[in-house]
Amino acid sequence: MDPVNGLRGVDLNLLVVLHALLEEAHVTRAARRLGLSQPAASNALDRLRHLFGDPLLERGRGGLRLTPLAGTLRAPLREALAGLQEVLRRPGRDLTTARQTVRMLMADAPAASLLVALQARLAVTAPGVTLALLPWAGAADALARLHHGDADLVASVLPPLDPPLRQRRLLEESYCVAMRPGHPAAADFGLARWLDFPHVVVSGHGGMETPLDAVLAARGLARRVGVVVPSFLMVPPLLAGSDLIAMLPTRCVPDGAALTLRPTPLPVEGFRLDLAWHDRRSGDPVVMHVARAMTEAFGADGIPAPPA
Repeated sequence: MDPVNGLRGVDLNLLVVLHALLEEAHVTRAARRLGLSQPAASNALDRLRHLFGDPLLERGRGGLRLTPLAGTLRAPLREALAGLQEVLRRPGRDLTTARQTVRMLMADAPAASLLVALQARLAVTAPGVTLALLPWAGAADALARLHHGDADLVASVLPPLDPPLRQRRLLEESYCVAMRPGHPAAADFGLARWLDFPHVVVSGHGGMETPLDAVLAARGLARRVGVVVPSFLMVPPLLAGSDLIAMLPTRCVPDGAALTLRPTPLPVEGFRLDLAWHDRRSGDPVVMHVARAMTEAFGADGIPAPPA
């Protein structure tokens, strides 16, 4: 059977609306994601119900839920739309002439180490692309904004993601201990001296405990927290004028900072920084170019690489 004959008389735009409705299970959110009014999305849902002979979304406890048929449509519809995006992608597009804004979400720590290398690469490969770094409110908020189409790329510590979200490793990070030059703990630094002085804790929600405290507690030890701040960028000035000690991701130590660095005196697990995006951006050559540039800005071991 000729597939074109089967599609005659079908408004293919409805399939784009259906994809958003099935992903969101919410008419208003689907409308916002597509830039439609709520009545327009509701009208499209009515037409889709007629097309498929099924309610697709039904009232349930806590809101709308997908019907069994709608559940079976999600994966093949996602694959079909991804295939169409690939067909429509302009081959060999000259990104040096592209003019587009790419909205990114990441905390200040990775942003400080990544943006300089990334901007240097884009200045060569896509000089007309503008990077817009959006306010950071945590990984959960960032993933929700990807879902809703309010951001294009997210760089963060992330759990394994399921479609329609995609992820790629950016780098592996480890920790070091930082203090001011001449700090009394520096000469004979070890576990006991580490715990003799108050620590700086970085927490976006004001919490005083981190995974380090669990590591210490397992050994029957504890530390004293002297200051809690919301940003790693606030730590170096605090250390410079006090006897505070901080455990920092290595890339959060500013280049040329007047700090004394030591390895952590007991094993502390590092973390992986991932890049994430929504399937709807997979067919956008500019966004995908920025994603590749972000990955290429760091070598396989996470070390910044020079622009090509």
